[in-house]
Amino acid sequence: MNTKLTLTIEKEVIEVAKKYAKAKGQSLSEMVENYFKFVAVDRIKVKENRLSPKVRKLRGIIKTDENFDYKKVLTEELSKKYGV
Repeated sequence: MNTKLTLTIEKEVIEVAKKYAKAKGQSLSEMVENYFKFVAVDRIKVKENRLSPKVRKLRGIIKTDENFDYKKVLTEELSKKYGV
């Protein structure tokens, strides 16, 4: 069941996110939902059939070292992109 969510985000960030989503063939809502699913995966067990078809297709294709810190890498890349 889908539920409406209202977010307050900087206008520039929304514009960039919309362009990115369009380039990836997704809606902004799909992007946000997939991000929330990614963040929640440690807190709840996401059932395979609840993932979007695109995420299901990509799931597990990237292999990393056990000590890979994705949060650190994500923070570094976002800092580079947005200069924060």
